[in-house]
Amino acid sequence: MKNCFNNIYEGKRVLITGHTGFKGSWLAIWLKLLGAEVAGIALESEQELGNFKVTKLDSKINSNILNIIDFQALYNFIVDFKPDIIFHLAAQSLVGKSYEEPKLTFDTNIVGTLNVLESIRNYQAVKACVLITSDKCYRNVEQIWGYRERDILGGDDPYSASKAGAELAINSYIKSFFNSGNSPLIASTRAGNVIGGGDWSENRLIPDCIRHLTKNEPVIIRNPSSTRPWQLVLEPLSGYLLLGQKLLENERDLTEGWNFGPRMEECHTVLDVVKQIIKIWGSGEILVTNDEQAFLESKLLQLDCTKARINLGWNQTMNTKESLDYTVNWYKHFNRDHEIDMFDFCVGQIQNYQKLAFQREIGWAQ
Repeated sequence: MKNCFNNIYEGKRVLITGHTGFKGSWLAIWLKLLGAEVAGIALESEQELGNFKVTKLDSKINSNILNIIDFQALYNFIVDFKPDIIFHLAAQSLVGKSYEEPKLTFDTNIVGTLNVLESIRNYQAVKACVLITSDKCYRNVEQIWGYRERDILGGDDPYSASKAGAELAINSYIKSFFNSGNSPLIASTRAGNVIGGGDWSENRLIPDCIRHLTKNEPVIIRNPSSTRPWQLVLEPLSGYLLLGQKLLENERDLTEGWNFGPRMEECHTVLDVVKQIIKIWGSGEILVTNDEQAFLESKLLQLDCTKARINLGWNQTMNTKESLDYTVNWYKHFNRDHEIDMFDFCVGQIQNYQKLAFQREIGWAQ
């Protein structure tokens, strides 16, 4: 496994913003496994059973509580830590919460991103930065084909609009400040629905399913026909790490936006996904309700990832069933064996994923 990502992260100083979150915690574990010196800055995790806390990640990396809205604190940390590369994941990531706290959402997702960019502009010892936004940055017209990187950005809800705004800011900094032969290399990424162990966010399908199943309650679903591009958390993370590798290798023509998502045939309805979760769990029932949501969400949202496959050599490793197996098994082990070391369990899942990618001849794993 030493050859993963051309062994680029061995000994590198890597900063993750949002390392206490679901995706950030998995990325931190993977980078540590790859031999990086990892530091994280984020708010305190609000999920007592979330992946960050149950893996005791704060004792395994350089973990710091810091709000990215505070520019001076962020900049001082970057100067002190001297990262080779930054992965920016810190965000207000919930659509529902964006209706409750729109200003917080815009401040975190736009101003926070600007603070990262401005820090790099003022401290150009950083070699590269991968900034993560969302598939919801695209203006969604419920089209049946996937959105491409050149499609129009936009969003009606505060969360989507904030992510579109972040993308516009990133592009502006790339074109205005990071365009010379010796400037840091900056790129943005957009990923679809991500699943995996250790996510307990409200109003997300997998966590909601697990909460009901552990209580032997029926799984309640409101939009059974809604379609999403389901993918294991490690799938887009492999894309982020591959893009980071290429930027560290000074491939300057890659400083733009990138989609990372499953193939079109791996988009499934909510009902089909819940049926599969119940099958893997071993028991459970479904209750379809017509209760109205407090906020609107798109029913159809897919990404076209052709550019990443052709220009980066990135490919999806797992199908939806395999991704759900990995995800549900994390919760089953956590729920039934509280003595298990969940950090080691996550490392095992990452190693197995790497082996599977190698066997399936995925480029970054060779």
